[in-house]
Amino acid sequence: MNIYVGNLAEEVNEDDLKGVFEAFGQVESINILKDRFSGESKGFGFVEMPSKDEAQKAIEDADGMELKGKAIKVNEARPRPSAGPRGGGGGRRGGRGGGRDSRRGGGRSKGGRGGGGGRGRY
Repeated sequence: MNIYVGNLAEEVNEDDLKGVFEAFGQVESINILKDRFSGESKGFGFVEMPSKDEAQKAIEDADGMELKGKAIKVNEARPRPSAGPRGGGGGRRGGRGGGRDSRRGGGRSKGGRGGGGGRGRY
């Protein structure tokens, strides 16, 4: 079972989490997420435990436990949404402006009110 562990102090490392969760059973893996540029902890991570019963006990007992001065938040990890590739965007062009179509507010030369970002057709 995959367990989410949040509100981690910056100085918490994998060995610290292993010490907490091994008290409840076998720990398969630990992953503390770090910022890709600074290398600093993002303040949360995941612990994988093969036994669902042991993991459930860990979730119940470790939630709110103090670790390096902060009360950690522990619950079952939710699966990642599988809605295609990451990133925002989409839609047509988004935002303001763009387009040369006079229907979008055209230029002032055609009597439009300006704005719209385009220069109109003529």
